[in-house]
Amino acid sequence: MLEVCPEDPMKDFLARHKRLRPVLAAALIGGIVGALRTAAHKSLPKDLVQPLWGSMALYVLFSLYWTIAARNSAPVKRSEHWASTLLHQVLVNASALLLFLRIPGLAGRWLPASPVFVPLGLVFQASATLLAIWARRHLGSNWSAAVTAKVDHQLIRSGPYRRLRHPIYTAVFGVHIGIAIASGEWHAAAGVLVLVVAYARKIRLEERNLREVFGAEYDAYRRDSWALVPWLV
Repeated sequence: MLEVCPEDPMKDFLARHKRLRPVLAAALIGGIVGALRTAAHKSLPKDLVQPLWGSMALYVLFSLYWTIAARNSAPVKRSEHWASTLLHQVLVNASALLLFLRIPGLAGRWLPASPVFVPLGLVFQASATLLAIWARRHLGSNWSAAVTAKVDHQLIRSGPYRRLRHPIYTAVFGVHIGIAIASGEWHAAAGVLVLVVAYARKIRLEERNLREVFGAEYDAYRRDSWALVPWLV
């Protein structure tokens, strides 16, 4: 749900301290994971999946790029409620943690143990990362972490946006799927499922917002494009 004027004190606080949002989300998920690990009498470092160091390094580099690129963002005219944004960040952070941590009961394999899956997953992840960077550069100052209407908002239809309405979301799925392939374990597959829940919700909000902002122009764009994957979704 979008709102024009923030009246909620918590929203005012988070609007002034935007960098605290992912920190709060990560802290919440970290606390939950910590409680699970304490209950299981296992230490967290031992649960880091060793074959995934390459995936983790690439994920960290991608996150650093995204943080830097986020500085180039146009002023916001209206945005979704802060609680909606925070919920999305909680789900995405939970997904990221599940990719790399062996949660009790999810340490079995959904892929057979084979050395081919680690490089295959890395290639998949790297390709998705390049797609995200390509899309981000075309989106420019129209990008936002939350569902927003920007000042002088533009409907971008260049680069990957010619055929995909949400190529960055496609890329995020690709990154997580690549890591899940490299891992081959159920905890990583569960991370992808959590991401599906997060973005199924966000895409609905995003589509509704863009239809409100651009009207018939966006309806025409929807008829000529796919949401995430050409010829499929």
